[in-house]
Amino acid sequence: IEKLGLEERVYRFRCVEAWAMTVPWIGVPLNKLIALVEPKPEAKFVRFETFHNPEVADGQNYPGYDWPYQEGLLMDEAMNEVTFVTTGLYGKRLLPQSGTPLRIVTPWKYGYKGPKSVVKIEFVASQPATFWNTANSDEYKFYSNVDPEVPHPRWSQAMERFLGESLKDHETQWYNGYGEYVAEMYADRERVLY
Repeated sequence: IEKLGLEERVYRFRCVEAWAMTVPWIGVPLNKLIALVEPKPEAKFVRFETFHNPEVADGQNYPGYDWPYQEGLLMDEAMNEVTFVTTGLYGKRLLPQSGTPLRIVTPWKYGYKGPKSVVKIEFVASQPATFWNTANSDEYKFYSNVDPEVPHPRWSQAMERFLGESLKDHETQWYNGYGEYVAEMYADRERVLY
């Protein structure tokens, strides 16, 4: 990744649980990494898999979940200039709890769509299973774009709260404020985000 020329990008981060923050990430656009491996034309999706070691990550012993964590993007989402593969944040290398060795950042989607601790990337023809969609398909759909008009089944997404501002709510921005860069990708697709 470093050989591709690291850069810093400051992106908004929006959690599905309605909290938000702004993060200075260090990395490269994911499309630069994808260009190096030259996926076959039949690749329509990118599948990410994270590390799996229940002896180190005790939460991976929790029953009811299909480990390792898996996530996926459409190929055009992965190739979008905004999609970022990171090796650091706040001017330092990623720590284990922040997602070393690699973390994917998709700032127009809810945070769980950006897997951390990625150890495997595959290019596949069919939509891959994803961790949260497998765990609860009624609440977590494949696209998971930030949309204030589409509530989570258990809470509204119309407002968000920045970390550190415990009593102040802000209006959620469509595509988390990145609509000018990503909305065109969804013009012909069903607007089902949950």
